[in-house]
Amino acid sequence: MESVKAGPRAVIVDDDVEILTVLREVVEREGFVVTPAPSLAAARETIAATAPDIVLADIQLPDGSGLELLEGLGPAGPEVVLITGQASVETAVDALRRGAADYLTKPVDLPRLKAMLGTLSRTLAMKGEIVTLRTELRKLGRFGALIGASAPMQTVYDLIGRVALTDAGILLTGETGTGKEVVAQTIHALGRRRLKPFVALDCGAISATLIESELFGHEKGSFTGADRQHKGYFERAHSGTLFLDEITEMPAALQVKLLRVLETSRVLRVGADKPLAVDVRIIAATNRALGEAVSTGQLREDLLYRLNIFPIPLPPLRERGDDVELLAQHFLDELNGKEGTAKVLTPAARERLRRHSWPGNLRELKNVVHHGFIVADRELELEALDGREGAAVTEALASQHMPLGIPLADAERQIILATLERFGGDKHKVAAALKISLTTLYTRLNQYKAN
Repeated sequence: MESVKAGPRAVIVDDDVEILTVLREVVEREGFVVTPAPSLAAARETIAATAPDIVLADIQLPDGSGLELLEGLGPAGPEVVLITGQASVETAVDALRRGAADYLTKPVDLPRLKAMLGTLSRTLAMKGEIVTLRTELRKLGRFGALIGASAPMQTVYDLIGRVALTDAGILLTGETGTGKEVVAQTIHALGRRRLKPFVALDCGAISATLIESELFGHEKGSFTGADRQHKGYFERAHSGTLFLDEITEMPAALQVKLLRVLETSRVLRVGADKPLAVDVRIIAATNRALGEAVSTGQLREDLLYRLNIFPIPLPPLRERGDDVELLAQHFLDELNGKEGTAKVLTPAARERLRRHSWPGNLRELKNVVHHGFIVADRELELEALDGREGAAVTEALASQHMPLGIPLADAERQIILATLERFGGDKHKVAAALKISLTTLYTRLNQYKAN
């Protein structure tokens, strides 16, 4: 009886016997058990019979396109690498969007194929982790660091699962506060680069005069104040992922230089004369409509084309149904864990959560729960969500950035001052909206002045 060979399995699909033979020899030397298939129909039968880990398929086959093999593959299906003799950016983008792990052009670069096979072999164990996330955990409303069981979020999870193990560029779009950085971190954590750095840059938070130095670095003495060499975000993210948030806020002149870096994988520090090679995966994000950003000059069209290989639109919280309660409970659980408390959401609070429109999305929800936690003894009513004064409070909260680890005293100060500003300094309205006494408000404000 013939023994079954161990090792990862590969199917190679090509009607050119010579190419098929060469590829088979290379792939077998890399430790794969190879089954050849000369046509689309034969490939489908072979894939069904052997359940391979990897499929290498020519796009042009006698009975169809190798792209058709991507149809119907579940999350546990094989990695598919497409081979084409007529390479184009459009072909590559189409292949990646439809689920291909990568693509090769003819004549096949054999060293690149070997490196690809080695990488794909290492991702097989990681793929099992993603399959688990896409089946068991997400039924509970979780996908990595993301929380939500709604249909819009299931679509986001599918897109993340499809692209995480590739190196394709990703553009996240959605309203402010929809969690774009958390999505970027999740993609990184599930990808091939997860043991390497994840570095985030908010392009709108750095002045136009400094952003080039921050992004690409600078040499000592390159400008006034440059008293030492500085590594930019690209260098710090080498071998890992660079998240460029609010990409449309980047100055147009710098967008040209960024495009050059993306095309050459080399950065030139300010004041340097020799570029440095960098290997970085780019995930960009914006809250603006892409067409409008291009037409108004906020985003170069050629840069958009380069960044938007795999778009992932994020839904606003108002379209996520019961996710708002899941998220509110999650934020409350984190606060209870940090403070050693056991505070709960009342039924009335849950009704207020469902009724509110959440213009500030996740950021607003997180801050509303934080505010409710501060003012509640044990039961969170979230009364700030009610009425005109409540609307002003939630608007103030939506504008704040409060990390989970912020001390309660600092969070309270941030909430009070933001609400005071929203009410134009009217302390009576502030006290009423925050459900605290006027005496308490004056005491807090005097403390803030003293400090």
